[in-house]
Amino acid sequence: MIPLVSPPLPAALPSGPLVSPPLPAAPPAGRTDSPSLPPAPPAGPLIPTTLPPLTAALPRLPGLRPVRPQLWLVATEAHQDTVTRFAPLVLATEELARAEEFRRSGDRATYLCAHVGLRRLLGAHLGVAPRTVSVARAPCPCCGEPHGRPVLTDGRLHFSLSHCEGLSLIAVASTPVGVDIERVPAAHTVSEASEVLHPAEAAELAALTPAHRPAAFARVWTRKEAYLKGLGIGLGADPAAEYVGAGPVPSAPPGWFLTDVTVPDGHHAAVALRR
Repeated sequence: MIPLVSPPLPAALPSGPLVSPPLPAAPPAGRTDSPSLPPAPPAGPLIPTTLPPLTAALPRLPGLRPVRPQLWLVATEAHQDTVTRFAPLVLATEELARAEEFRRSGDRATYLCAHVGLRRLLGAHLGVAPRTVSVARAPCPCCGEPHGRPVLTDGRLHFSLSHCEGLSLIAVASTPVGVDIERVPAAHTVSEASEVLHPAEAAELAALTPAHRPAAFARVWTRKEAYLKGLGIGLGADPAAEYVGAGPVPSAPPGWFLTDVTVPDGHHAAVALRR
């Protein structure tokens, strides 16, 4: 503890009236002279907005802010009828060809709904028709080849897309972003796949009762894949290399914001955003 010592009094007080020094002038309205602090990331799981079907207008899109990804949930059942009719007017030729490669009609419908939804959102942000949005592949961080994460050719904003049977999750952000949504796996899948996790994550799963492990595995896996997608390398990297945690609160890698996303029961989702 630092001792408190009173300063010595002056030998004599100055003559004349005592005048307080003038206060500094206030800054003009709308301006602050204090150093700006970086925006704080949102706390807790994020809640996505439900994307309306093609027959309904999109809500007004707010501007993109740092560490504030915009998240949209697309339910295939709610979009399938309109998307099937209008997909040829919205999607690029390559996307339509990719959709035909799916054997199961449900997987094909989910793919179409996800990509139509993505183009609608990107077109609204850019102020252009959805079909005219130009999407390319960024160079892979590992090898430099053009098979990294999807990007806009002008780099004006960043996005990520993930879908599983019947559900899709879309993220739009001002910095590189990754999302992942998965169905909670069966118990045998957890026991087989746990070996690809970080050792600390595998230990966290092993400490749980068997009944709680599938949900915890979905939690850690979606966090991990969202982060790797944000990096642009996906599962081309070793999933065990980075610790993101299997517990209720994720552990974000340095320089990243990582959090869970609230999605329907039986699924888990996460988003990772570069700060």
